[in-house]
Amino acid sequence: MTPEFAVHTVSEALMVTFWLSLPLLALAFAVGIAINLVQIATSIQDAAVGTIPRLAAFFVGILLLLPYMFGKLSTYTVGVLGDLGRYAK
Repeated sequence: MTPEFAVHTVSEALMVTFWLSLPLLALAFAVGIAINLVQIATSIQDAAVGTIPRLAAFFVGILLLLPYMFGKLSTYTVGVLGDLGRYAK
């Protein structure tokens, strides 16, 4: 395995990780901003008021994005395991 091939393999794994986590992180960021704005507007600073909607949004996001994430991950896995001979060089 050449150093260029190893770097390409690691960068491909990192890009798949990035694309798998991006939708959930964006959802968590958007919900967090919205909840913080509501807390500022209503002057409610209880921790449960912010935590419960964030967890619910994250859970719904996982359920809705699971087909996308599974498709991305299975495509990557088939690509990696499809030709194991290239790793033995």
